[in-house]
Amino acid sequence: MLKVLALLAFGYLLGSVPSGWLVMKVYRNQDLRKLGSGNIGAANVFRAGGTGAFTLTLIADGLKGFIPVMAGILLGLGDNEIALASIGLAAVIGHNWPLYLGFKGGKGVATSGGVLLALAPVALVLALVTWFLIIRLTQVASLASLSAVAVGFVSLIVLHLIGWQAWRPVGWPVIILGVTLAGLVLIRHRTNIERLARGRELKITTH
Repeated sequence: MLKVLALLAFGYLLGSVPSGWLVMKVYRNQDLRKLGSGNIGAANVFRAGGTGAFTLTLIADGLKGFIPVMAGILLGLGDNEIALASIGLAAVIGHNWPLYLGFKGGKGVATSGGVLLALAPVALVLALVTWFLIIRLTQVASLASLSAVAVGFVSLIVLHLIGWQAWRPVGWPVIILGVTLAGLVLIRHRTNIERLARGRELKITTH
């Protein structure tokens, strides 16, 4: 129990590290919250800092979800999917509501991807393919993120139903985690969804 609690705290604190804000602070000595959309996520880093800064932020945000869950697996919690799902959720909550930036964070897509990498990498690959295809076609990051989350969630259900164990079985705790993460992404994208409905959403190339 203490191990799980420690990993939950670790997940939240690591998730709270504002990768995009730090990258832009080091990269250009600028506060990302005052640039572009004001969000600290990777899409806004791309608008403000370009491909290099975006790539670094995307990897760092993903690792915030991957590392705590993988630590749980390596520390003997591999059969405790409820604990692993909870640790992953703690990391995403940390990213969305970070302790270090007054609880004003990102939207959790890349960090959720990191959690999926540890628990269901096949679902992550399908979600990433979707994200890149939608970005290529529309240049709208929010639409790509929402589409990727939808594909990732459906993939989790399919993997569970067919019992495919490319890395580890996808049990009900992971399915429930997928529902929760998808819900958080929708909540964090509510203003983007409103702008999409009005046809006024920013493209990723908009500065």
